[in-house]
Amino acid sequence: MGPSGAQLDTALSEVVNLFPWHSGVLRFTTAGSVDDGKSTLIGRLLYDSQSVYEDQLAAVRNSRINRSTGPLDFSLLTDGLRAEREQGITIDVAYRYFSTPRRKFILADTPGHEQYTRNMATGASTADAAVVLIDATKSVLSQSRRHAYIASLLGIRHVIAAVNKMDIVGYSQEVFDRIAHDFLALAEQLGLADVYAVPVSALEGDNVVRRSPRMKWFDGPALLEYLEELKVHDTESLRPARLPVQYVIRPDSGFRGFAGQVASGTFRPGQPVVALPSGIKTRVKSIVTFDGEAEAATAGSSVTLTLEDEVDVSRGDLLAAADQPPTVSCRFVASLVWLHPTEMDRRKLYLLKHTTRIVRARVTRVNHRVDIDSLVKLEATSLRMNDIASVEVETTLPLYFDLYREIRSMGSFILIDPLTNATVAAGMIEEAIQGDRLMPAGDAVDRTTPVSAEERSAHFGHPVALVWVEGHQSVAQRIERRLFEDGWFAHLINASDYEAGEVVPVVRAFRSAGMIVVFSVGDRTAHRQPLRELFGSAFFEVDATERPESEVANEIMERLLIWKETTMLRGNGAS
Repeated sequence: MGPSGAQLDTALSEVVNLFPWHSGVLRFTTAGSVDDGKSTLIGRLLYDSQSVYEDQLAAVRNSRINRSTGPLDFSLLTDGLRAEREQGITIDVAYRYFSTPRRKFILADTPGHEQYTRNMATGASTADAAVVLIDATKSVLSQSRRHAYIASLLGIRHVIAAVNKMDIVGYSQEVFDRIAHDFLALAEQLGLADVYAVPVSALEGDNVVRRSPRMKWFDGPALLEYLEELKVHDTESLRPARLPVQYVIRPDSGFRGFAGQVASGTFRPGQPVVALPSGIKTRVKSIVTFDGEAEAATAGSSVTLTLEDEVDVSRGDLLAAADQPPTVSCRFVASLVWLHPTEMDRRKLYLLKHTTRIVRARVTRVNHRVDIDSLVKLEATSLRMNDIASVEVETTLPLYFDLYREIRSMGSFILIDPLTNATVAAGMIEEAIQGDRLMPAGDAVDRTTPVSAEERSAHFGHPVALVWVEGHQSVAQRIERRLFEDGWFAHLINASDYEAGEVVPVVRAFRSAGMIVVFSVGDRTAHRQPLRELFGSAFFEVDATERPESEVANEIMERLLIWKETTMLRGNGAS
């Protein structure tokens, strides 16, 4: 018989406690160009620090693949995918957990290949430090510069330049000094304040865990020694309190809690908080955890908060310190890393995921693109894969955020293609833009031609539809509100507000405008057939006469989401 759910939860809790979110744990990532030895360095680091299990070593020794000159290919300790081992490159992010008597570590071995830059950005997004490897035989390459630039964008405070393959260049101090000088000059341009350069040989183990006698001219600590002593300050707990709501827990009528992971700051019972987007202020009643009620919840804690007052809060909302609220805006400037082969389209609406909230958004302007080799800001109107740029973004609904440099998790977001569900970009919010004026969709639009149904569908993110609601008018109002808050272009029509002959022409006008029409029937059931013919398969009936309003609203939203995805994927957005 397998373990029970409670046993699994307990085991998971013990694993998490092994690596708590505090300054005693160092989260670091590797970065750099392809074939510079990142996986070999990490393998050597694990091996020499005695952090590899015997069965892992046996599997590597027995592997048919060995690209090293010694009996052990250290890269195989981290490159676990078959394609990675066969090609000799890292494709996915490999996470490893290890410890020494002085510190615990969580490391991410990330790809160096340009095609997998998005994976590098993923691995570096939560890191406290980055080890940028540089091949001593090649100096600082474009991909190394790109990764260093991304590290600076992601706010990584500590960067270690590990000049690898020193054995191939005869452990030359001149080669190291030249490369270290070039990288330090790059770091100064990028604004990286804490940079340390160390010469290493991952293959031979020089300066990886211990100081090497082959490079007596270098008097600094070895790589692991430096990482063990690196001071990492837990700044997130000192920031304003933020809890993006992930789930509403209501097991019975006596309990209503809001679950999520504390993004920053500290929550305590009795603390004043504000719920966004409603803006209603209340106080924290209790903090519920797996182990019972807690006196405080700090950054990184997954908890459930209960509030003193009945406040309408749902997934995607935010609970924040009442005296230090976040910025609320529909427009902001962000640094953007484009991750997808498909070029960015300024006319297209993307899904923007920020904490637990998803809204529709458009990149309205590219302020400049960065040339990675020269760091010069170039003019651009669009972005291609691996481009890094400063852009302006506009959302259909307000976001509540902090600047990335202040709270990383509250200032970061991703863009998702709504048709393919592919993540196309990662962004860091730099500043809010005041004012609600809509930016132009793009210069490629011919403004002398009428707006087509296809354009409206692409702009609003959904085709036209009609929701026929039989039952109390409040049900139709609830459906309209749900659609509106989720970013749909929707409008409620009460049939009783119009003369019998006006209903169909009015609905036809709203349909032409590209809207989702929520039709509260009343006693106008005779209009069912003409409206069904007008909308065809986009006609949705719902009978709410004897059902709970929330149940009806959830059902129709589910049906609309499925219909929207299948219709847009078929290319029938104009319907």
